[in-house]
Amino acid sequence: MNSQFQPPVYGLVFDMDGLIFNSERVVQRSWEWAGAVLGYECFGEHIYNTIGFNVKRREEYFKENVDPDFPMADFTVLTRKEYQKIISGEGLDIKPGVVELLEFAAEKDFRIALATSSRREHASTLLKEHGLWRYFHGAIFGDMVTSSKPSPEVYQKACLEIGVAPANAVALEDAPSGIRSAVSAGMRAIMIPDLVEPDEEILNMVWHRFDTLFDVLKLLNEG
Repeated sequence: MNSQFQPPVYGLVFDMDGLIFNSERVVQRSWEWAGAVLGYECFGEHIYNTIGFNVKRREEYFKENVDPDFPMADFTVLTRKEYQKIISGEGLDIKPGVVELLEFAAEKDFRIALATSSRREHASTLLKEHGLWRYFHGAIFGDMVTSSKPSPEVYQKACLEIGVAPANAVALEDAPSGIRSAVSAGMRAIMIPDLVEPDEEILNMVWHRFDTLFDVLKLLNEG
């Protein structure tokens, strides 16, 4: 897409898992372990079909595609316990370019928002622990929306939260469902893939596909 004719960018809206934090692989490991405990084999593979879903949408997926009586409450307790065990022992990496892009955006007075499918308590705690929360002017979490990605709701609300029109905001995403959500909200979307590479359909929707957020920093720095 030719940026020459694009509206100016006043806001950046970040996804979190797989975009800010290298957390999707930790989630996948916790799912694999919890699934085995509950008697489901190779359960971690389901993450490829559910990236970007909030808890409610994931439960619907599991009941439709795994087991109509899927024990979501037990699974949630087990996965959260294992997730915390992993990051307590190994830490949780911030993805390349995150801090540098946030600092640049703050210096240039961009409005910055979060649009994540994760719960408010989980996401805000992670961002605070890693010193990133202070950069954000607004945040919409998975437990603040009726419909999860690929619905545009989370990005529409994130833009409202920071007072930036969708046409003047850029979504930063790692997952196809997030790209669909942002584009449906009327935004330009940049994809930095994590677990899932974009197919041709998604590549035709994105403004840019980059390897890291350093590439986004370079793009914005060049105007």
